[in-house]
Amino acid sequence: MQKKVVYKITYPNGKIYIGKDLTNTLNYFGGANSRLIAADFTQEQMVDFTIRKQILWESFTADIKEVNNVEVELIRKHQSNNPEIGSNIWSKFSLSTPISLYSTTANKPPRKLLKALLSCLMENSIFE
Repeated sequence: MQKKVVYKITYPNGKIYIGKDLTNTLNYFGGANSRLIAADFTQEQMVDFTIRKQILWESFTADIKEVNNVEVELIRKHQSNNPEIGSNIWSKFSLSTPISLYSTTANKPPRKLLKALLSCLMENSIFE
């Protein structure tokens, strides 16, 4: 039976992405939205950077439902669905939690970050 994992990706700016891999493939880094991540980096920063992948949970016996539940639990625990902390767009982050829309990362203007976030939300039918 294949080992299934839930992992955390950490980008150079400290933002994270939590994902699952049902085959435990070493070079699988998930399905994070590239435009959302790129909005946090300048062209110069994109030329040379390192990301870190950590296995947070693993199982040889879990079914897909359990893996999905663990993934959502860890997304919420690490708040990687909070746009200031991570790039997960699911599970939805509660807007009752204060978020400063004026904060920036990597010295990028907030407009570019907000535009990328809106694009991701529209692509994934979050407004339905």
